[in-house]
Amino acid sequence: MRDGRGTRRVTTIRIASYNTRDFLEDPYAAARVVRAIDPDVLCLQEVPRRLFSTQRVANFARNCGMYWSGRHRGSGGTTIFTSLRVDVVESRHQRLRVALLQRTRGFALARVAAPGREPIAVASVHLSLDARERAAHAQVILEAVNVGGEVVLAGDLNENETGRAWQAFAGVMRPVSPMTPTFPATRPRRVLDVIFASPGLQAEPHVPIPIPEADLVAGSDHRPTWVDIRLGEPSATQERAEEASARASETVTEEMVQEAEGAAAETTAEDPAAAQPEVTDPGPRT
Repeated sequence: MRDGRGTRRVTTIRIASYNTRDFLEDPYAAARVVRAIDPDVLCLQEVPRRLFSTQRVANFARNCGMYWSGRHRGSGGTTIFTSLRVDVVESRHQRLRVALLQRTRGFALARVAAPGREPIAVASVHLSLDARERAAHAQVILEAVNVGGEVVLAGDLNENETGRAWQAFAGVMRPVSPMTPTFPATRPRRVLDVIFASPGLQAEPHVPIPIPEADLVAGSDHRPTWVDIRLGEPSATQERAEEASARASETVTEEMVQEAEGAAAETTAEDPAAAQPEVTDPGPRT
């Protein structure tokens, strides 16, 4: 169940990946695509990085109905948005080494947690057009995300399942997004955008979401991909903490009610007239 900050537990988390081509297409159409998907975590590639880029990315996050840390320097155009359904425990970006005159590359990494659940690491990646760089960058990324706990890696790999980077990721994780072509958006033929998850995470069966074709074509040269990840059951410690928090909340509420009743009783004792109902003269009947 995906839910807001209510009392019900969140049992799945929706993670999406979207290459937005530096907002060179129609960013409003791209934002409508994101709103239709309604992800808890959005891994982005090719967000603007130069003049006024921070404001442009912030505006895009607002149009998507999501939240952004406000930082993506050194990320090679990758970043991560989140919804209010998850907490961001940690967020950082890391630059990757590239050959001279090549496009800057990097990745974004965040640790996010649904209420009452253990955090998971989520990485947004955009690999090089050069096969050797892709393979080298994959190893650096795997080392960075190997910090214990479950991991989701999402992005534009610029290669398919036969590539060395893809195989490096698949050696420790498994693809959990549908193997549906995502590029080019006008007539998809290649599966370049993919989401991997560590073995301890279970993907829910994919349910298509109705997204206007016009927005998919206008928003970017890539189409997004997404997956619902089932979260593990809370530990006994977490459940006890939740129960204690609920009991504390109930106790505070009861104390507030008792204080209010006591204050009312004191007022009545001090001024008996205050306990009498106020009678108003209705005036002559007509």
